[in-house]
This record gives sequence, structure tokens and C-alpha cells, in this order.
Amino acid sequence: MKPRSIVFDLYGDYVRYRGGAARLRTLSTLMGSFGVGDSTVRVVLARLRKEGWFDVRREGRETLYALNTRSLQMLDEGRLRIFDRAPGDWDRHWHMVIYSVPETERGVRDRIRKELAWLGFGPLAPSTYVAPHDRVRQVREKFADEPAVRLDTLRCESPGLPVDRAMAARCWDLDALNEDYRELLRTYRVRMPSYRNGHLSPEEALVERMKLTYDYRKFPFRDPDLPTELLPAGWVGHEAHEMFLEAHELLGPAAERFYDEVADSRPAGRT
Repeated sequence: MKPRSIVFDLYGDYVRYRGGAARLRTLSTLMGSFGVGDSTVRVVLARLRKEGWFDVRREGRETLYALNTRSLQMLDEGRLRIFDRAPGDWDRHWHMVIYSVPETERGVRDRIRKELAWLGFGPLAPSTYVAPHDRVRQVREKFADEPAVRLDTLRCESPGLPVDRAMAARCWDLDALNEDYRELLRTYRVRMPSYRNGHLSPEEALVERMKLTYDYRKFPFRDPDLPTELLPAGWVGHEAHEMFLEAHELLGPAAERFYDEVADSRPAGRT
């Protein structure tokens, strides 16, 4: 686990529900559970602050790193994409985004591709992405302040389900994704009895829970949460998602207890 990822996961699962700010010494102690030294913690937090992810304030001799509007929005989007699934039946319509970016703006082009993948869009053709779920508004909001980006959006329908399935197979490597889901299940199924029986110490529970989240959160970049009609036979993605939710919930009480012991804090209501 990269130190940067550990910081965001600590804030996403714990800090944001306990006032949104954490002391430097608290973060150093918690990250020490992952083998991250104090000097590395300071460097990582300084970089994240410089990038605008955190506000810093002083309380006596303590330095606190606090979430701001930008980081809260990022955590909200991440939690929604990781924990939730698209509701309702599919109406057989695709949502298409065609983007145009000048050749000189390669960084913007790369960011568009990453954002589209995160929102569940797949590449049907160069500069043309499709998704079975309507997330066009989110795409437009992401790039509203980018004058170099031109977005054309369409709502369309194919001639039939065989064409839909062929499109899905072109846009996403579903077989490779399914095999990676199987590997996740193989890794964590054997651990579920210890989670259910509460055999882990509070510190072990926090470390295990964050490793689980770290391993699982790569999937939303690759998995568009396709309707059942478009999934290949033997799909185990739903099973992996349910296992993740159960394991995350089972490890929660002990992990939160360890966080509170280190931070000397208690949670506010979740939102």
C-alpha cells in the first residue's frame, strides 16, 4: 500500500466521521501500523497539502490536517463508486460521450480518459466512450472549467441485445476482469471466518480492512457495473462486491476502536 493511498483511506473511513481533521501524531501512529516512518508521513502530508487536498491548522503545539471541499467531494465520489451499485433495470439505452481536445493538451486528454473510466464509460472508438448508465452530467461537471475540452453527448439505442453484448465486449475486457474478481474471492474467502469470529485485534482489523479496501477499489476503474443482460456467463463480480461489503462491515467495529484509541476521538454521525 502506498503511503498516499493510506492517508486517503484513513480519512475516507475514519477521519471524516470524526470531525474531518486529524493530528499529525495520530496519522504517524496509524501509518506506523503499515510500516510507514514518521519522516515519510510528513513528506506525504506536505505534498498533499501543496496539491490542495488538505487545510492545515494549529491547536497549541499540535498540527491538524483537515479535509476541505475538494477532498470531501473526492471522498464522496469514491465512496459512491466503490460501495454502491446502479439501481433499477436497464432501459436498453447507451449514453455516449465524444470528446475533442487539442493535441497540445495531452494531460487533459489523459484526465478525460481516467474520469470516463471511473464513471463507468468504456472506449467504443477513439475519443468515443459509452456507458449503460446516465452519468453524462457528472462528466460535464468535471470539465466545465476546461475551455480546451469539447464534449458532445448522445443517448442512443442499438438494433438489439446481441449488438449490445458485442459492444460491451469491445469496450471492456470482461473475461480478465472476471478472473481478477475470482482472485480477490480466493484471497479473502479464507479470511472471512476470522472476520466473523472476531479473532483479529483492533489494530489488525484496521490494517486488514484498509488492505481489503485497497485491493477492491481498483475494480471501479475497470468495472462499469454492467446490466445483467450484458455480463458473460459465470460472472462473479456481484459475489465479490457482496463479500467486500460484508468484510468491510465485519471489520468496522474493531478497526474504529483502534482508531479512536490512537486519536482519542469518537465518531460523529455518518453522512
